[in-house]
Amino acid sequence: MSVPRNGAAALAATLAAAGVKRLFTLSGNHIMPVFDACLDAGIELMHTRHEAAAVHMADAWARLTGEPGVALVTGGPGHANAVSALYTASMAESPVVLLSGHAPHAQLGMGAFQEMRQTDIAAPLTKAATLAASADSLSRDMQQALQLARAGRPGPVHLSLPTDALEAPCTQALVDPVDIAPMAQPLSTASARAILDALAQSQRPLILTGPAAMRGADLQAATALEAACGIPVIGMQSPRGVADPALGAFAEILAQADCILLLGKRLDFTLKFGAAPAIADACAFLQIDAEILEFERSRRAVGARLALTAQADHATALAALRDACAGYTPRHAAWTADVRAALAYRPAAWATATAGQHGRLHPYQALAPVQALLDRHPNAVLVADGGEIGQWAQAILHAPDRVLNGVAGSIGAALPFAVAASLARPGAPVVAVMGDGTFGFHAAEIDTAVRYRLPFIAVVGNDARWNAEYQIQLREYGPERTVGCELLPTRYDLVTQAFGGHGSLVTMAEAVTPALAQARGCGLPACVNIMIEGLPAPVVRR
Repeated sequence: MSVPRNGAAALAATLAAAGVKRLFTLSGNHIMPVFDACLDAGIELMHTRHEAAAVHMADAWARLTGEPGVALVTGGPGHANAVSALYTASMAESPVVLLSGHAPHAQLGMGAFQEMRQTDIAAPLTKAATLAASADSLSRDMQQALQLARAGRPGPVHLSLPTDALEAPCTQALVDPVDIAPMAQPLSTASARAILDALAQSQRPLILTGPAAMRGADLQAATALEAACGIPVIGMQSPRGVADPALGAFAEILAQADCILLLGKRLDFTLKFGAAPAIADACAFLQIDAEILEFERSRRAVGARLALTAQADHATALAALRDACAGYTPRHAAWTADVRAALAYRPAAWATATAGQHGRLHPYQALAPVQALLDRHPNAVLVADGGEIGQWAQAILHAPDRVLNGVAGSIGAALPFAVAASLARPGAPVVAVMGDGTFGFHAAEIDTAVRYRLPFIAVVGNDARWNAEYQIQLREYGPERTVGCELLPTRYDLVTQAFGGHGSLVTMAEAVTPALAQARGCGLPACVNIMIEGLPAPVVRR
C-alpha cells in the first residue's frame, strides 16, 4: 500500500477503509489537518454548533445504525465540551469514538496552546483513552478504537490527536485494513444449558437485558429468545429503573420473580441493587456479562444469591441461549402472559385526563396524538428526553426505534439526537419529545438541521420550569420551599422559526393533531410548542 502523506491522511484513509462515511464535528485549530484529509478520503463532515452535540449525534447514529459513531472536535476546551456527552453514551452502551485534537508532543509541558491532560479527563467515561504517539501509529490506533467501541459491552473510546502527529510525514504504509467487528466472547453450550435449566426449574423467572440488547439485531434476538424459551425477556434502559413508566406495572412483577438472569444487565441502582422490597429476598440471580467486574459488583450486592455466572458478550449469549432451547418445551406460559399484561398496562383514566389550568394541556392530551404519526412509517423514530415529560412520552408512545437519554439520566441531548436520527432514517418521521429545559441545551442545532435539510418534529412540553427538580422539592420540602426551578414560558416555536425552521404554539388539545400535520408536511426542522400542566411523571400501578 502507498505511504500516506501525513498522519491526518493516514487517519482519514483508515476511517474510510473501515466504512466510516461521516464525522460529526466542530472546527478548531488542532483538527484542520483532518478536515483537509477528509476531502481526499471522501468523508463527509457534519458540522455542528457545539462539541457535546457532535458526540450526542455520533451516539444516536451508533444506536440507530449499529456502526461506530465518530465525533471529531478540537483540543483543550473543545475536548472538555465534548467529554460532557460521553457519560450519556457510556450508560447507553453506545459505540462512540471521540477524536480530539491535541497540543503537539514537542510542546507538552511547555504551556502549549490549549494544552490539557485530555486522556486523563476522558478516561473515567470511556473504555479506553489514548494519546496517539506518531503519524505512523495513527492508522492502527484508529482501527483499535473502532473495534474496541463495539467489543464486549459497547461504549465510547477516546483518541487524542497531537497536531505534530497529524502534520508529520508518514514513513510507513497503512496497516492492512482489518474487520472492525469485535471479536466475540461466546457463551459455551454447557453454560447456556445450565442457565436454561436453572431458569426452567424456577416458577417465575425473568431475563433482563441492558441497553445494548434493545437495538436492531440484538432486539430481534432477544425477542426470538423469549419465543424459544417462553420466559419473559425484558430490556431496561431508564434511570427510573423498576419505576420506568415505559414498562407499565413492571415493579409489581419484578417483586414476584424467584429467578432473574442478568444478560448484560448490571445489578445497579435501576434494580435497587437486588434488595427487597423491589426484589424478593429469596430471588436467585444468574448473570452473563462481558466483564468479570460485574460479577464482583453483583456478589457485593446479593452475595450467595448470585448462583451462576458466565463471561460472554450479550449478542453471542442471546444466540447461544436460543440455540440451547432446541427441543425445549416452554413451561411458563401463564407467568409470561401475566408479565406481558403488566408491561402493557396503562391506566384507563389517562384517556380522559384534562388539565386543571386554562390554556394548558395534560401531558397525555399533548402526546397521545403523536402515536398516529409514528404508526405511519415502519422506520419511525421516537426520541424522548427531559425529566417528567420524557417519562410521559416513554409511557404513552412507542416506535420501531427509540433513542432515549437513558440510564445516565442526563437531559439535553434530544435535538442532536433528532438531527442524527433524521440522517440515519431519511424520509421517516422523527419525533423528539422534550421539556422546555431540554430545548435550551442545544437549540442552535436547529441551525445544523436546517443547513443539512434534516427534518424532524420537536414536541416541547412547556411547563415553564425544571419540573423533575420542582417535583422533588414539592414532595420533600413542601410548596413554600420550591426554589431555582422556574423558567419563562418561552416561545420555542419562534426560536425555531428564527433558525429557519417551522414552529407552532399549541394551547388547546384539539390543535395538537393539526400542528403535527403541519410540522410533518413542511419538510423542515419543526417545533410544536405545547403549553402543558407541570405534572409529575406517571407511576403505573394496576
